[in-house]
Amino acid sequence: MKELPQEKSPQEKPLKENVLIKDEEDEAVKIEKKEEQKGKREHGKEGYDEKFEALLDYLKHHRGSDFTGYKRQSLTRRVLRRMQAANIKDFSEYQDYLEAHPEEFSNLFNTILINVTAFFRDKPAWDYLSREVIPKILEDKPEGEVIRIWSAGCATGEEAYSLAMVMIEALGEEKFKTRVKIFATDIDDLALAQARTATYGPKEIEPVPKEMREKYFAASGGSYAFRTDLRRSIIFGRHDIIQDAPISHLDLLVCRNTLMYFNSETQSKILARFHFALNDSGYLFLGRAELLLTHTKLFVPVNLKCRIFMKMPKANMRDKLLVLAQTGDYDSTRQVISRFRDILPAT
Repeated sequence: MKELPQEKSPQEKPLKENVLIKDEEDEAVKIEKKEEQKGKREHGKEGYDEKFEALLDYLKHHRGSDFTGYKRQSLTRRVLRRMQAANIKDFSEYQDYLEAHPEEFSNLFNTILINVTAFFRDKPAWDYLSREVIPKILEDKPEGEVIRIWSAGCATGEEAYSLAMVMIEALGEEKFKTRVKIFATDIDDLALAQARTATYGPKEIEPVPKEMREKYFAASGGSYAFRTDLRRSIIFGRHDIIQDAPISHLDLLVCRNTLMYFNSETQSKILARFHFALNDSGYLFLGRAELLLTHTKLFVPVNLKCRIFMKMPKANMRDKLLVLAQTGDYDSTRQVISRFRDILPAT
């Protein structure tokens, strides 16, 4: 059986290989770093602000949007940006304003979320995925069995359609239609609505190689639409990776440059959910702004530079239960404990 070359654990490599190289940072990373630095200059060290936390609690319980796991510096700055536009200086006053002006929530939501995406973003990583990882997934999957892929934080859909093109190139159109399911999720309803149209402008479509563009897109009036017959294998839906149960039985999970917006505690919970969602030896494809230096018991690097990891195989029972406990999902934990009950020693 073909085996992918696996890299050593990050702890076994020189420290310099675990540090993000500035030249590799993409637009989203630069935006985040710039906002963090500016926020620190203007608001001092990150700390607890009772009024701000009350605002986040209001958004979570009355609007269904949980931003409590986001990094405070950048989150505070984005909320203040909306407050400035409304000529409001106090967090409590802004909460009152939201209650009186429901339309403001959409403005706030769009300011907090940053949808920076592109087709085949960071092309060398996509080339490695296509050349090394996808063939391995297909080799290990019984003929005819469905291949399940999740694009978490898909924004306006470019990532999901990139995955579709990669899978069609590997399988052919007919097998793709019958064997592949791509679940593409985000918490931004406006972005999802745009993703479902599958229509992009000349600048957005530019990263797609000409051959693929001609095969998979229909040009009309200066825009390019992903072929309708191929869209049926892609399912778009709203999903909050912090609160909602993860999509399960996955062969590949793609979540690129999304984790970096969350604090370390929230990242740990999300990664535990991702681990639970993947099949044994399933693959996790992250963005180049993200490393898993503290989660080596959950994932092993396949290609650290490309940020491609494999679920740690053959985790013992204790590790599996600890992983599930980190998700904070009681129902999921109870379900898996029930699966283990038959092999637990009698007491």
